[in-house]
Amino acid sequence: MNKTETYLTLRSTALQCPRCHLAQTRTQVVFGEGALDALVMLVGQGPGRVEDQTGRPFVGPAGRLLDQALEAVGLARSDLYVTNVIKCWAFQTVGGRRQDRPPTAAERKACAIWLTQEIQIVKPRIIVCLGAPAAQAFLGSRFKMTTDRGRWHPTSEGQWVIATYHPAYILRLKSLDAVAYERTWQAFLDDFRQVAAKAREFPKTGTPEGSAGQSASPLSSSR
Repeated sequence: MNKTETYLTLRSTALQCPRCHLAQTRTQVVFGEGALDALVMLVGQGPGRVEDQTGRPFVGPAGRLLDQALEAVGLARSDLYVTNVIKCWAFQTVGGRRQDRPPTAAERKACAIWLTQEIQIVKPRIIVCLGAPAAQAFLGSRFKMTTDRGRWHPTSEGQWVIATYHPAYILRLKSLDAVAYERTWQAFLDDFRQVAAKAREFPKTGTPEGSAGQSASPLSSSR
């Protein structure tokens, strides 16, 4: 099978995933999508409410903020591959409302098979972790956003990993603290400027495989 066929087979299998309890509460699996020859892969912690409804990653308010950042630094989302550590919405009920929550270690472990194979198919040179849970999946449980954000980490597979804020966190700041929001937004843009600069170090070769969807393995899941 070629890369596109391999991706479609993997996605079809993942959409029926029964590997953890989230299969009982999800509306649908939210699998990764984008360019299958992408230099850059974006990895979030997991889908939210809008993604659970649409079946596509980063299409809610956080996704729109992400798109603004990509446009600001000259990265086209159509050239990237976008996915999450887990593929089903992890939520907690507070006051009768469902709210996003970070994935548990057991959920990350159950879902790692899908992210590992996505990386094997796309073979990105750069992996951008959006938020601490995604970063910890690659860089270990000791990762801290306050001290480790915006730093490059080489992998044994020849990839470069960098972590930045999750756009949903930045959105929450906007309604709480205007000064902190502006500072964090600018740091987010600076991190993506690093990503854009690093991507220019890797000239594209070969024939593009096209895009997947409607438009390295995790390094340290046990650390």
